[in-house]
Amino acid sequence: MIAHSPLDDRIASALTREVVPEVRAFAGKLAQAADALGVLFYGSNLRTGSLEGVLDFYVLLPGAQVERIWPRVSYHEWTHDGVPLRAKVATMALETFRAAAAGERVDTTIWARFVQPSALAWQRDDASGAAIAEAVAGAARTAARLAVALGPDAGTPEDYWRALFRATYAAEFRVEKAGREDSILAANRAHFDGLLPLALDGAGIVFTQDGERLHPALPANERSRILSWWSWRRRLGKPYNVLRLLKASTTFEGAARYAAWKIERHTGVPVKITPWRERHPILAAPGVLWQVWRGKREKTA
Repeated sequence: MIAHSPLDDRIASALTREVVPEVRAFAGKLAQAADALGVLFYGSNLRTGSLEGVLDFYVLLPGAQVERIWPRVSYHEWTHDGVPLRAKVATMALETFRAAAAGERVDTTIWARFVQPSALAWQRDDASGAAIAEAVAGAARTAARLAVALGPDAGTPEDYWRALFRATYAAEFRVEKAGREDSILAANRAHFDGLLPLALDGAGIVFTQDGERLHPALPANERSRILSWWSWRRRLGKPYNVLRLLKASTTFEGAARYAAWKIERHTGVPVKITPWRERHPILAAPGVLWQVWRGKREKTA
């Protein structure tokens, strides 16, 4: 029998969180089409139960990773029982997802994303579900190690999570409002409540706790090793994510429409999608970024 840590049990339970029937149906449709092991659902729609906007899924496959730059991103629209649904779907091999969550790849997006709430909306069988849960637990361990290396010598869990998300958002090519890390924590308090001590224990990091304050006993050489690990990923973060965007533009049907929706949602600046921008999202990107920058300047003027 495989021994499970408290972190493993916590993550496995969290992945069973309720999702609306339309989401489960969409996940099943995506899984059957891809012959997947499982489908993770995440994002603000998971928290609210809303079907508005774009649903976010990760479809995890058996076998080896096909693409060198992953995940493969696609956009899907489907009407289920008269309800129109839209989804952004990332597809990759489960083994690559596991390795990225464990911090074995240069990627930062997997562990930073899946230390946040997600739900296993579909699984092929119990063994597949257990393997996915273990991979997500790996994301929590990776995130916790970096959080205490970046954070203060002593502080509340929120201090450490805030330091983590501030650093990872800065390292990625994202269009996000300042203070995004605070909104993540505020919107997901139940998820993060008690998670950091379990993740630190799972990562083998000793700590003491005085009320709400944690005192990680992170030796100087271990902190230096973790920060060196992070420094490499931080430097590669933006170039790597630009490569992903360039690749996605060739495979992501409706990429321009999705990008415009995402930018307006996070910045409040509407982006007009012309036929030319629809056909040439890469060439249009500099003009769009200039429009967003100018729009934000006008809002703060």
